[in-house]
Amino acid sequence: MSGARAQWFAQLVHQVAACRRCPAMCDRRPVLGPSNGDLRARVLFIGEAPGRRGADRTRIPFSGDQSGRNFARFLASIGLTRERVFVTNAVLCNPHKPSGANRRPSAQEIANCAVFLRQQIEIVDPAVVATLGQVALAALRTIEYHEFSLRTHAGRICHWNGRLLVPLYHPSPQVLISHRTEREQRRDYKAIKRALRLANETD
Repeated sequence: MSGARAQWFAQLVHQVAACRRCPAMCDRRPVLGPSNGDLRARVLFIGEAPGRRGADRTRIPFSGDQSGRNFARFLASIGLTRERVFVTNAVLCNPHKPSGANRRPSAQEIANCAVFLRQQIEIVDPAVVATLGQVALAALRTIEYHEFSLRTHAGRICHWNGRLLVPLYHPSPQVLISHRTEREQRRDYKAIKRALRLANETD
């Protein structure tokens, strides 16, 4: 299965590289490849989109900027490393304004990338899916409808599309200041450990 999984992922990477569905991002390079993580990971994390100063530059999701450093710190707090998880985004290319500043991906851009997100989940087949921020959580509705919200379900174990889902806040510095503190986010991440234990009990 591992060889077939790797071949399926390689085909997806090629397909994504050739994608021209979003007119505003046809000149961007998608962030998808071996650096996304372990194709056999038990936990798959989904963010919003590659950041201009982070993944769009490093080609590794959640790396090279403060959001990436925060994410690595939260992972370490529950004994996980980047090598043991798979990390992707709801939108695989960097959406930015004419000025170059990051912008929120549009609903259409999220819908355009949904087929790729679905395939990544199918390929990795994780026991636990964790969303990082509201955009990622909403993007899952394009695959299987849900009514979860960050306000109500952050740090809780939910059931979605036959898997365990843990909605988390985005690890950006702005979110830590305005919405979810360091202490609260560390507490939320503990739900991933609980979800993994629950998944192991039912395997």
